[in-house]
Amino acid sequence: MSDKIGFVGVGRMGANMARRLKDVGLPVSAVYDLDRARARELAAELGAMAPEKLAAVTAASDVIVTVVTDDAAMRAIYATSGDSLLTGAKGKIFINAATITPSVHVAIDQLIAAAGGTAVEACMASSIPQARNGELYLMCAGDEGAYARVKPMLDKMSSSMRWIGGPGRAAQVKALVNMLMNINTAGLAEALGLGDALGLDLTMLREVFAQTGAGSRVLVTDGEDMQNREHETYFSAAHAAKDSGIAWKLGHEVRVVMPLAAATLSQYELMVEAGLGDLDKSGIAELTFTNRRPALSQG
Repeated sequence: MSDKIGFVGVGRMGANMARRLKDVGLPVSAVYDLDRARARELAAELGAMAPEKLAAVTAASDVIVTVVTDDAAMRAIYATSGDSLLTGAKGKIFINAATITPSVHVAIDQLIAAAGGTAVEACMASSIPQARNGELYLMCAGDEGAYARVKPMLDKMSSSMRWIGGPGRAAQVKALVNMLMNINTAGLAEALGLGDALGLDLTMLREVFAQTGAGSRVLVTDGEDMQNREHETYFSAAHAAKDSGIAWKLGHEVRVVMPLAAATLSQYELMVEAGLGDLDKSGIAELTFTNRRPALSQG
């Protein structure tokens, strides 16, 4: 690809995706973030520009990748008045990688189409190291023609990807992925918390889990961290709460009863309320170990 690439939202995920593309020789033209210092620092590192306006990112780019935090942020960058990525969007491709409500993806897709652009969802089921190393797992949807055009770029960012279908479909699948992951994480935290209360050796317990039906990917990624209270953030509890909420609302809309999803959502919301939202999702164990909860309840 010779297309110039812009990024909007250069937190740890967005910045590492941009670094990866620069590493493989693709032209990153512009980076934008509400944290202006962060954007300028990354721009200097990549040899890109750091515009003050969203419209300038669109003007400087053929393909614009967005990695924003939530529905409100997504609607803000695609505003129908004032500064917006939609200004000068004709002929541009927008790759929206944020985990947001599927209906918002659909609405944004329609706005982009009305402005003469095309949109691709590229929902990620990976974390920060995978973004940096080009090993993301991508679930893609939206405009299939635009997807075909940017697939060589997405190949450089991912170890695997899957085409899901029309607008909003990848976001639905991503919501289910994160719903199940969060349920598994909450369940593991309860099992280890109970094992600890019973006086069991937790290393032994994790090894037994791994050899039985209790084994899971979450056990591999989070089990030891829960045991050792090491909650360096790769996927925050605040994001887990947001994503579990998206999935629960989808279930509510189609009248699916999901008590496990609801319970998990309430646990992650409790973490956020307790000021623990910036911990990794593994920090949910702070709610389930009896010798940790007193510290939590004190603030």
